[in-house]
Amino acid sequence: MVKTLSKIIAAWVFVALSGASFAQSFSSGIPAGWTGVGGFGTLAADGVVALAPGGGSQYGYVTTVGGVQGVSPFSVGYEANGSTLRSNVFASNAGDALQFNFNYVTSDGATDADYAWARLLNEDLSPAALLFTARTTDAGVVVPGVALPALGATIGAYTFSSGVGNSTNSTWSALGSSSGTCFGDGCGFTGWVSSSFAVATAGNYILEFGVVNWNDDLYQSGLAFDGLTIGGNPVTAVPEPESIALMLVGVGIMGAVVRRRKSKTALTA
Repeated sequence: MVKTLSKIIAAWVFVALSGASFAQSFSSGIPAGWTGVGGFGTLAADGVVALAPGGGSQYGYVTTVGGVQGVSPFSVGYEANGSTLRSNVFASNAGDALQFNFNYVTSDGATDADYAWARLLNEDLSPAALLFTARTTDAGVVVPGVALPALGATIGAYTFSSGVGNSTNSTWSALGSSSGTCFGDGCGFTGWVSSSFAVATAGNYILEFGVVNWNDDLYQSGLAFDGLTIGGNPVTAVPEPESIALMLVGVGIMGAVVRRRKSKTALTA
């Protein structure tokens, strides 16, 4: 009885300490504790966006489809509607590498230069680092994005697949009715690109992914992401105080059962 109870509580304690979900995997949908506004979700391989290297059976995404006003942290003139998705709070040591893969897809050309970004936020939502930006130009998508703030992360090599009037380069269901369409020069997708950032200060952080229409709300853009790790490990949610308290209660119960068992043994000896 005691051994069985011990095993059950030990397993529960492990779950409580490790968090209810892992930010790295989107195979079961958006992880618990993540919050978003506008359009976001998960998809399996779809259109021009294959599964991410090092990712799972699905990836996360944000899209301007269903976007709302006022989500962009930047101001480059004519921001329209957009969407953001934020992770749960996770812990990082100083020097840990924060890594993930992203894939930006747009049906809107450089005339209306939509853009996407990823930011590292402090727990109070103040900005800690800009991890990447992508934006449409006449020649395709530029990473980092033109006229956007400088990055604090290292971006891996990428090849942009563009084509004026080539509907296959913007075929992705996350773009809704704009999937397979193109307005002006520069429509297309980046393919999966890596981002790596060394966290300077130990603390609790939040990841934010976002995308915004620029100048109008026509011809949609989106951002896929997957393979998130911190210090080489999954980005694990920090346990809530309530979870820690319940864990301690469980440990206390286990201790009480063990003491009672020992007392009974001593009396019958």
